Amino acid sequence: MKNKSEKTQFLEYVLSEVLSDVDDISHRAMFGGYGIYKDGVIFAIIAYDQLYFKVDESNRRDYEQYASTPFVYSHGKHKSTTMSYWELPADIMEDRHEIAKWVQKSYEVSKSQKKK
Repeated sequence: MKNKSEKTQFLEYVLSEVLSDVDDISHRAMFGGYGIYKDGVIFAIIAYDQLYFKVDESNRRDYEQYASTPFVYSHGKHKSTTMSYWELPADIMEDRHEIAKWVQKSYEVSKSQKKK
């Protein structure tokens, strides 16, 4: 099991490098990982040192083009559950111009689902 400082290294990388140019980002610990928020709306999660963004029909194709996969939660006897968060492709993580677009799309997905 990772100690707290090892566990937060990826979070610190995401906040200081990947999302550093995006305004109004915050985070909260949740279920052994982190929720990542923009303007108080969750749009991403960090689980098992991977960054996943919120996806629906409006942006799924973006992720499929990179052969990305959704986060699947399974724990003990709990039935595996496929979440609506997909792994952010490494190419996008390293592109400050593109990351802002992908954040905005996932933020909009979360906002629209929150209204329903």
